[in-house]
Amino acid sequence: MGERPDPARHAYRKDLADVALAGRVIASHFAAPRSKTLSSAADLHQSPDENSERVARLDEGAPFAMLDSRGGWAWGYGGEDRKVGYVRVDALNG
Repeated sequence: MGERPDPARHAYRKDLADVALAGRVIASHFAAPRSKTLSSAADLHQSPDENSERVARLDEGAPFAMLDSRGGWAWGYGGEDRKVGYVRVDALNG
């Protein structure tokens, strides 16, 4: 399979990965991201918890590729540098 992609910039977990990573990572399921935009500026978190480490600050209008949504949180990657993390669902449009 070769060198594993950087998880900070490539969306994959044991249970789910971006379909673009098929053949490069092992995951139970693969999904095509759904294109969203930030309706307001929001923090991108390492885990679905307001108290978790902040990975990045996404500006209003920034793109977000959503792969999963549950418990009020969306998981995917966002911004120009495609950082992976969790953002509150209510901060997304589309």
